[in-house]
Amino acid sequence: MVSTDLPVVSLLKQLIEIPSTSDEELAVGIFLEEHLQKLGYTVERIPISLESTRHNIYAYLGPASSRKTRICFTSHIDTVPPHIPLSVSEDGETIWGRGACDDKGPLAAQIEAAEELRREKRISESGGDVSFLFVVGEEKGGPGMIAANDMGLSWEAVIFGEPTEGKLGVGHKGHLVFELFASGVASHSGYPERGSSANTALIAVLGELLAAKWPSSELLGPSTFHAGKIEGGVAYNVLAASSEALCAVRVASNLQEIKSQITNIVAKYQNVELKFNFEYPETLLDHDVDGFGQYAAAFGTDVPRLQGRHKKYLYGPGSILDAHGENEHVRISDLVESIGAYKRIALQCLHI
Repeated sequence: MVSTDLPVVSLLKQLIEIPSTSDEELAVGIFLEEHLQKLGYTVERIPISLESTRHNIYAYLGPASSRKTRICFTSHIDTVPPHIPLSVSEDGETIWGRGACDDKGPLAAQIEAAEELRREKRISESGGDVSFLFVVGEEKGGPGMIAANDMGLSWEAVIFGEPTEGKLGVGHKGHLVFELFASGVASHSGYPERGSSANTALIAVLGELLAAKWPSSELLGPSTFHAGKIEGGVAYNVLAASSEALCAVRVASNLQEIKSQITNIVAKYQNVELKFNFEYPETLLDHDVDGFGQYAAAFGTDVPRLQGRHKKYLYGPGSILDAHGENEHVRISDLVESIGAYKRIALQCLHI
């Protein structure tokens, strides 16, 4: 049985106890700022825009002149709603709660990995080797990582924390999010000939999208369509004057082909409008570190949002299958094992 008194366990418990759903990350950001300062890091709390009260956390060893480092550990500090309080299994081997594996577990392990490298004197106390970038909003469009592109920094390698079952990511799917807006003419449902139902048009479009065959890849599998939110109508006895759907495709390949496919399907329906909200293509990742299994992710990450020519690694404890649900958890043994894994990735990037 792994000790529950380890620093990484204590840190993760404290992080889970702080609610930090997207748009509400200030408290956990302040906690991380103070925690990292106590450990001896120079910490910058950086607003993601001039008008925003949301902040990224950037930390490094040494003075401000050392803020440019060779490698960077990064994780997101926001979680999906609702907040789920911390709990520990009866056998003491599993930590439960919102963020346990997505993404506070990886974040805590990244900090402890750097701390062990410091204690082993394998990174410089004067700075220049390792930094942390902890960002807001990954679960909701990625404004934190997008804003990080304005920091004027670049790295040789960036190690992204996400739950990958202790394996090294080889790639992950992209995401195409769009909305459909259908219009109709309201009328009494007993006299449907006097109106037209927006719901009928929307359902027809969604039916074609659900039946469509989407591009696939050998590495990431098939692209998949999902209608996440549907609204329309006012009552069971009234033809709907308007309806809408928020939809997405998890992109395994050929983003532009998928956009054209959607556009062509919607164009068949005069009363349905299409709006593309945001997109990014499938992402290929570096995985040239020995001793790891390989992991192809169907979920998206902040990796494609951070611009630059750095190497891109994706790794973390826990499973995405346990994230976003009421039973989110991470095993303490996996959390501890991930510390050594993060160290191996970092040391290879630093050529040590």
